Amino acid sequence: MGMPTDVPIIDLMLGIPSEEAKRSYDFMRPLFRDAESLKSFDFPVEYMFKDVPVFSALDDRIKYTLDEMDKYRIERALIGVSATDDVAQQALRDHPDRFIASANADPNAGMEGIRELVRLHEAYDIRAVSSFPAGCVPQVPIDDKRFYPVYAKCVELDVPIFTCVGVPGPRLPMASQKVELIDEVMWFFPDLKFVMRHGAEPWEDLAVKLMLKWPNLYYSTSAFAPRYYPKAIVDYANTRGADKIMYAGYFPMGLSLERIFADMPSVPFRDHVWPKFLRENAAKLLKLIN
Repeated sequence: MGMPTDVPIIDLMLGIPSEEAKRSYDFMRPLFRDAESLKSFDFPVEYMFKDVPVFSALDDRIKYTLDEMDKYRIERALIGVSATDDVAQQALRDHPDRFIASANADPNAGMEGIRELVRLHEAYDIRAVSSFPAGCVPQVPIDDKRFYPVYAKCVELDVPIFTCVGVPGPRLPMASQKVELIDEVMWFFPDLKFVMRHGAEPWEDLAVKLMLKWPNLYYSTSAFAPRYYPKAIVDYANTRGADKIMYAGYFPMGLSLERIFADMPSVPFRDHVWPKFLRENAAKLLKLIN
């Protein structure tokens, strides 16, 4: 049958377009050393992505995003929110049936960072926390003690953490995101729901092995055009991992929804996997359904 056309989709990585795309990556600037990242790139992984979406002169960015979601049957989307992001705050207030809140965790912020997570949870009912170990300044490995208060708070709030794993796209050292580092975290926090983001490459086979080992370890397909989904991940979804693999896009950061959904029907998922991948697994994880 292939990809179904009647399943409302939940996108686990989506943003609202901004005119100031370059400034949104300034947090990584202290880590860059090569000239292109420092001076030329608007998008720190543009050497990997073609046709990165560019936006300007949009009258209503939230409406534009909703229209794009409707075009591709995305019923709900996980978006980041912070104390300074007025657009995301408005989107969550005005369209609680379409947008789901996620908050970024900075393990270098100590307890003030934890208090900020709690404030955002109380204000916007955050259903997820996100982290970028290689993008922290200074970098923080996945299994570092600075992350442990974040993990403990995620368990307490009963929200999953979405963490970039594998070789980072930006030209940053990779050691902090080695997939093997997840193992001890899952051992120490068996109740933590941990979702791998951004591919886990080149350790996809290890990612699968760890998902077999740890019940609360998951994988989302963010930052990959569907034609490039790792074979090990597709094979796992089609066998023992149908409940562990979830759709996440990369709009507007690096991929258009048009590009993603032009590719999507070619992914060789089995029929029973598609509804879980596109919707059901995410709905359960974010507690949108029982």
